[in-house]
Amino acid sequence: MSVSPYADTSDHGPRTGVWFIGARGSVATTAVAGCAAVAAGLQPATGMVTETPDFAGTGLPDLSSFVFGGHDVASSPLPKRAEELAAGGVLPHGLPAAVRAELAAADEEIRMGGPLPGDTRDDEELIAAFAADISDFARRTGVARTVVVNVSSTEPAPAEGDTRLPASSLYAAAALRAGCAYVNFTPSTGLRHPDLEAAADAAGVPYAGRDGKTGQTLLRAVLAPMFRQRALAVRAWSGSNLLGGGDGASLADPAAAAAKNAGKNRVLEDTLGTLPEGEVHIDDVPALGDWKTAWDHIVFEGFLGSRMVLQTIWQGCDSALAAPLVLDLARLTARAHEAGLTGPRPELGFYFKDPDGGSSALAEQYGALLSFAERLREAR
Repeated sequence: MSVSPYADTSDHGPRTGVWFIGARGSVATTAVAGCAAVAAGLQPATGMVTETPDFAGTGLPDLSSFVFGGHDVASSPLPKRAEELAAGGVLPHGLPAAVRAELAAADEEIRMGGPLPGDTRDDEELIAAFAADISDFARRTGVARTVVVNVSSTEPAPAEGDTRLPASSLYAAAALRAGCAYVNFTPSTGLRHPDLEAAADAAGVPYAGRDGKTGQTLLRAVLAPMFRQRALAVRAWSGSNLLGGGDGASLADPAAAAAKNAGKNRVLEDTLGTLPEGEVHIDDVPALGDWKTAWDHIVFEGFLGSRMVLQTIWQGCDSALAAPLVLDLARLTARAHEAGLTGPRPELGFYFKDPDGGSSALAEQYGALLSFAERLREAR
């Protein structure tokens, strides 16, 4: 039997709110369903780094303490979206029915996002409205703290001369105003807008981003250090992504794809010291749904100038890769907030393509994450 998000959690500490931007999307739906399934013992916590022994005793909030809500402009309810994901093989057969109560409870806490076409409110009015939604959620549900997590579709980077904040930055500003920790799991601008620098510094909350590292870039973060450490000269690194779903549709926009590829390129440039020749191409293939294929072609040079090639293929389910990381980040930032840690958290770079500082090499990022776990343990 599953555990309701509103059930008594006295054995697991106070409730923790998770407010998704893009709350009816595939990643948020998978995270809500997966959290309920793992908390109830229906499924193992595969892919959740915070459920490994290295994070024991750190005081992270229990999954059964999570209460979900969020903003979205879509109207399809979470139970229906979960059924669609199960039909596509993303969620296990029968899981949407088993956790329907949890999905329905989360759906009741979703509020209309924006700005929608024709919305005449200015940035300040939108920020105030979004912050009020988040604060009202926290007050009604009795959560001790709330983490705002952006899992919405990728937006283009702001154009030069734009006088309005992009939607992701409106939501990020609302999170700060509501006193919430903030995670940007997308390549969108979020808190990285210059107009939000002062507010971020003054907010006194932890935040982390940007762009979750789930597949192709995860491999790049492992392989690039290998070439550097073995003194092999990378001459070219090209890639291609085939994906469908909402992410594929949004990344069909060249400006949105450019925002996405900036993080992929950062891993190579930071690790290798220079950006090799080659580009990453992203193709929208609606028939793939939530599944994606990523291909990399790496040309490198060995001893005496010998030219060699490494090719990799990654095939995976985007939401199933992202959801456990999102739950990890919600737990880690909530605990950081409880421990009084504020500002950017570069220790969480393990999860991001474009983190708030630190190394881009996965092994070094994991070491920093373990050090962060120890810091949380000592703060208990």
